[in-house]
Amino acid sequence: MKSRRAVNFFDPHMNVSDEELRKIIKTASLAPSGMNLQPWQMIVVRSKEAKEKLMAAASKQMKIVEAPVTLIILADKDGWQEGHATVEKAWENLVQLGYMKPEQREWFTRGARKLYGTPDRSLAFAVKNASFFSMAIMLAAKNAGIDSHPMDGFDQDAVRAAFHIPDNFHIPLLIALGHFHTGHDLMPPKWRKSYAEIIFAAYEDKE
Repeated sequence: MKSRRAVNFFDPHMNVSDEELRKIIKTASLAPSGMNLQPWQMIVVRSKEAKEKLMAAASKQMKIVEAPVTLIILADKDGWQEGHATVEKAWENLVQLGYMKPEQREWFTRGARKLYGTPDRSLAFAVKNASFFSMAIMLAAKNAGIDSHPMDGFDQDAVRAAFHIPDNFHIPLLIALGHFHTGHDLMPPKWRKSYAEIIFAAYEDKE
């Protein structure tokens, strides 16, 4: 956590291999999600043409073309609905492992609908869980010696059009992955809130 930084300059001559990326994503896939529904997918952007398309839709941020790979994170707003492939896998796994019984299916379906079955809740569900996954990607990358930069400075509609992204996906962020270009200065870490500043309220038993 202390060594992870959002670096602005990537060395274009240092690659992130397919195997390194697979390991990072496999590790990040262990992130928690509501009801284990894992409503996340991603688009891997490596080619020069795709990078230039993405950069054009992302305020012309040069890190997109300098980094060997940029991930477009997709948050699936439909990832709680009955019949969705991931929902059905999650259900089958719960039964197989003994967490739930087959006769509890209606309870499972009704619970997901109650938690996530409005436009606002389905968006929050998708973004929240995809954000768990995204943070895990950045930590797993740093653990593998690979730097990252999360980006939200992009035109959602332009990225959607350029990469033919279906409407059920919200795009919460982009993540550039690569190696910091040592020819640039790495600025000092920015200020973080203290423990006291983070606590809004605490309800504790008195001794």
